Amino acid sequence: MTTRLIFNADDLGLAAPVNAAIEQAHREGVLTAASLMVGEPAAAEGVEVARRNPRLAIGLHLTLTDGTPTLPPERIPALVQPNGRFRDDMAGLGLTLAISAAARTQLRAEIAAQCAAFRATGLACDHLNAHKHYHLHPVIAVQAFAEAARQGIRAVRIPHEPGTARALAPLILWLRRLAVRHGLRAPDRVIGLAWTGAFTAERLAEALARLPPGVTELYFHPAMAGGFPGAAPGYRYPEELAALTDPRIRAACATLPSGGYTAMLA
Repeated sequence: MTTRLIFNADDLGLAAPVNAAIEQAHREGVLTAASLMVGEPAAAEGVEVARRNPRLAIGLHLTLTDGTPTLPPERIPALVQPNGRFRDDMAGLGLTLAISAAARTQLRAEIAAQCAAFRATGLACDHLNAHKHYHLHPVIAVQAFAEAARQGIRAVRIPHEPGTARALAPLILWLRRLAVRHGLRAPDRVIGLAWTGAFTAERLAEALARLPPGVTELYFHPAMAGGFPGAAPGYRYPEELAALTDPRIRAACATLPSGGYTAMLA
């Protein structure tokens, strides 16, 4: 079994500094994929980045918290705050989804709307994942994976990093089985969960040196600078961009197959 790599950037479309960094990381570095937030202010610009770079595989970064809904807020009242943005209390929203059939109906409608918004871009959808890995919630996973299958999406992220969060092992196994039931494939592992917002060149070099065979997704949050609306406090955005464009990293990956989810999971 060979070692195959997916270098993915989350949050395409969130803000101009993110879009610019993703384009640079692809053109000058090792980035092979990005995940688009269809409801955010710079989404249209993110689509243009994708069109200018046809070898960059683009997927849907399903956003159900800390973001802007695609549907009008009045259609999904259980999911949003008074300001019209998604709720940020992930535990509270998760409970609502578990106990409220109305909330689940609204969730299904919003997931379908985001898939439709992506389809309207004309881009091929390489994969689906979720902002803040919210598809770890079983209700969200069931609906998201089912909609992905209906839309012809063939790959998803299962947020499993070896050696971390052992308590999640039963949930990860269930997610993998759910994906298989819907005809969806996923990388064998994801690297970067433990270093979210701080995946530096040194850490990336260390990870690459000890990768096992199989398909590994390495995921990042590059941006030209922090401080933009929606930026996460403490994230070292420019350092993640620097990691993806570091000459040492490019040399280390030169002989390894890399690409989007669909190509690497084929």
